Amino acid sequence: MGIDLPLIWAIIIIFGVMMYVVMDGFDLGIGILFPFIKGEKDRDVMMNTVAPVWDGNETWLVLGGAALFGAFPLAYSVVLSALYLPLILMLVGGYPGGQP
Repeated sequence: MGIDLPLIWAIIIIFGVMMYVVMDGFDLGIGILFPFIKGEKDRDVMMNTVAPVWDGNETWLVLGGAALFGAFPLAYSVVLSALYLPLILMLVGGYPGGQP
């Protein structure tokens, strides 16, 4: 009985993506609610709630992407090329001219 490396790497990738989804939920929720909150004090409270863990959650995505690249380079190339447009839209803020 040998070690099934593709299965182990698939579990590591799934774990990384699941941890991102679970731990990034409140970040995304606050980001969605932020435009609808008018009070400056309330907005400050929202940002101060998210600030300590803002970038820490994306570490799980980096783990998943790096593991996908290292273990399954063909799958990585297919997934990344399919996500070019959404990634570019996220970088420019989702609006044609950047942030409104």
